[in-house]
Amino acid sequence: MVRTQVGEVNGKVETLSKSMEETQERTRANEARIGEVDQKAQSAGQRADQAGKRADDARAAADAVNTRADAIERASKRLVYEVTLSEDKGGFKFGKATMPDEAKADIDQLVQQLKANPNGAFIEIEGHTDSAGTKEMNYKLGLERAEAVKRYLYEQHQVPLHKISVISYGEEKPIAPNKTKAGRAQNRRVVIKVLT
Repeated sequence: MVRTQVGEVNGKVETLSKSMEETQERTRANEARIGEVDQKAQSAGQRADQAGKRADDARAAADAVNTRADAIERASKRLVYEVTLSEDKGGFKFGKATMPDEAKADIDQLVQQLKANPNGAFIEIEGHTDSAGTKEMNYKLGLERAEAVKRYLYEQHQVPLHKISVISYGEEKPIAPNKTKAGRAQNRRVVIKVLT
């Protein structure tokens, strides 16, 4: 009877040993698979890092190209001359976009210079105001002043419209303090820039 019980115990021990060996074998196989997955994940992470670096390099290269293009454009547009039509020089009156005769004479003189030395010139017209009134009203008034000059250049001197651009700065770029009457008169102006 003791032999029978010893035999049963031995059988159970063998079964447990086999089961343990199988479990260890499965554990080794799982560890090997986990190692492979880790290697694949590391490799994927390295490839992602490399792709990110290439994207950063491409972005930096694009920024450098844009900077150079801006510099080339600025260098290619050279200011030849500039005329400022302001109220203190007989230009635009308070709240008005109508061009006085003195301003027309200044524009006529500018056009004579332009005809003498055209060189594919381009004209930028900036409208400015003093700080009286709302920003929206001043922006509109600055634009009306610039458009009045553009219209005069086109109608009186046949300057092609595609050679003229206008912009309003309203009250944003004063050249004198708005606290005095004289300062406000200087700020009510149109600046005409001739570029080549």
